[in-house]
Amino acid sequence: MQRMITRAELARLVDHTLLKPEATPADVQALADEAATLGVYSICISPNMIKTVNVPDGVLLATVCGFPSGKHTTTAKATEAVESVASGADEVDMVIDIGALKAGDIESVTADIAAVRGAVGKAVLKVIIESAALTEDEIVAACRAAESAGADFVKTSTGFNPAGGASVEAVRLMRRTVGDRLGVKASGGIRDWDTAVAMVEAGANRLGLSGTAAVLAGGQVGDQSY
Repeated sequence: MQRMITRAELARLVDHTLLKPEATPADVQALADEAATLGVYSICISPNMIKTVNVPDGVLLATVCGFPSGKHTTTAKATEAVESVASGADEVDMVIDIGALKAGDIESVTADIAAVRGAVGKAVLKVIIESAALTEDEIVAACRAAESAGADFVKTSTGFNPAGGASVEAVRLMRRTVGDRLGVKASGGIRDWDTAVAMVEAGANRLGLSGTAAVLAGGQVGDQSY
């Protein structure tokens, strides 16, 4: 059975994102101002930009942690997360230690996530697993670790890893692994309407987009089926 989605409904799944190292405070404010016009769910910006931006009413503020490599110490990640939430972040997207996961050290990956979970308190925690760099078994293991540690979402990608970004296959596997217990965020390389809708169809209930306006421009004001 096909479901219908409107451009406005898709927009409400979007974390409107600017994480480029060269982004200025003016760039970030422009992103926030655009967010209100586009009707997105949140903006996602670097931690040091949180205090510089005026976020429009009705738009949440997300940030990143241990980004983009995930190779920070657990203490550093937790400290960064605490500061971000104290500064006003509603959601934190943390990067796991991909190397530890690939080495089979699930215990340390889980502990890393759990430490950030404790640090963010009631804020939403999304766990970035870099799915394009993982095997299917590793994707499943990463999702299970995130769930065990109390995360709210699993997320495909930082968008900075050379292995690539989100794929329909990875999103589908992540959704199958976490069921309806966690959210699934597709992020990285989603540049048009059809790809965004395909991610939602595969099970994503949040999308990380840097080119949000262009993606939404590909949809119609009326219903779109998928």
